[in-house]
Amino acid sequence: MSDLAPHELRILIAVDRERGFTAAAARLGMTQSAVSHAVRTCERKLGAVLFERGRHGARPTAAGERAVAYARRIVRLMEAMGEEVRGGTRDATVTGPLRIAAFRSAAAHLLPAVLEKLTGRHPGLSPEVRIVREIGRGTAGEVADGRADLGIATLDAAGPPPGLTGARLFEEPYALAHPQDRPHVDPRTLPLIDWDENCGSYTREWWAGQDWIPSATVRAEDDTVVLSMIARGMGMSIMPMLTLAGAPAGVAVTSLAPRPPRRSVGYVIAPESAESAAVRALVRELRAAGAPSTAASRRPRAE
Repeated sequence: MSDLAPHELRILIAVDRERGFTAAAARLGMTQSAVSHAVRTCERKLGAVLFERGRHGARPTAAGERAVAYARRIVRLMEAMGEEVRGGTRDATVTGPLRIAAFRSAAAHLLPAVLEKLTGRHPGLSPEVRIVREIGRGTAGEVADGRADLGIATLDAAGPPPGLTGARLFEEPYALAHPQDRPHVDPRTLPLIDWDENCGSYTREWWAGQDWIPSATVRAEDDTVVLSMIARGMGMSIMPMLTLAGAPAGVAVTSLAPRPPRRSVGYVIAPESAESAAVRALVRELRAAGAPSTAASRRPRAE
């Protein structure tokens, strides 16, 4: 097997992104036949079919998905090499793009203050933040597939997923969110409103032991929708404090003491990104920030 050349890696990435040879060729300024030939060459070198061709365009096979994930990480590493070499030393000014994947509440309440300090110290840095739902492979999957340099993720007891590295930044409790204008109603008797990202592996054991929690009457894709429904008096929900930092008026927060479920929030990176000056600088700011002050400022009241 011959090694794939950098231009071949970029062609695989473009075909995957555009879902077709013609569109990829247009993006790269090549002919469709040149892109098709390059993909066939890559498949011959790797010994696997990478894309399914058809009227729908080109869709990656399972082997193709793995190949493109490696291609993204290798291309990003080559780009970082140039940035690092031009920088000269480990403490030189950090420049260039920095791709971050984060779930919504972390992007809203953790990253702004961190990126403000980071870009203040390194004006040449260009952060790019993508909101990724923390379902399935979540933000860690974006890092593993080479779409992000760093992911803000919820971590279970095992820590970062296999193949990635990282660390916990802080731990936060869950609390009961319920309508503020119904003080004489036990919030635990209200209908449950839930969302798809809630109750990860770190809360399932606690959740299973609570016989007062009913089945959800409403389920939404986004936690902000859940909060809006609670503010309208439609029910209650069990939510982490980082999410509740953005709760609208009309939402009350009650502690789940004495032993509320908790989740760990941390960062994950690919091993090859560990020496990137941009990633190192971001990790330093994340560690210095700790838990967002907005989460601490909205303290749940006791039951």
